[in-house]
Amino acid sequence: MLWVKAFHIVFVTSWFAGLFYLPRIFVNLAMVPPGSVAERERLIGMSQRLLRFTTLLAVPAVGLGLWLLFGYGFWQSGGWVHAKLVLVALVLAYHYSCGRLLRQLMAETCPRSHRWFRWYNELPVFLLMGIVVLAVVKPF
Repeated sequence: MLWVKAFHIVFVTSWFAGLFYLPRIFVNLAMVPPGSVAERERLIGMSQRLLRFTTLLAVPAVGLGLWLLFGYGFWQSGGWVHAKLVLVALVLAYHYSCGRLLRQLMAETCPRSHRWFRWYNELPVFLLMGIVVLAVVKPF
C-alpha cells in the first residue's frame, strides 16, 4: 500500500501543478488585445494541451486514491475522510469548470475578466491545503 500511496502523491502533485497553471494561462488569454490572433491561438493551444495532460494525470490520482480509500477501509476512519472526499469532489468540479471556461474562451463568449481569473486561480491552493491538512493531521 505504500507504493500505491507514493504514486497517488506523485499523480496528485502533478495534477495540481496543471490546475495551478491552467487558470494562469486564462489570465493571459483574458488580457489578449483584440486582433492579436497569433497570441490568442498560441495560448488556446497551450491551454488545450495542458487541460488534456492534466486530465490524464487526474485519472490515476483519483484511481489510486480510491484504491487507498477501499484498501484502508474508509468506514473505519474518522470524519476527516468524508471531509477530504468533499474537497476532492470540489477539485474535480474545479477541473471540470476549467474545461468549461476554456471552451468559452475558445468561442470568445467568456464574460470573465483577467482579475476574476486571478482570484479563480487561487481556489486550488486552498483546496489542496485543506486536503493535505485533513490527510496528515486527521483532526476529527
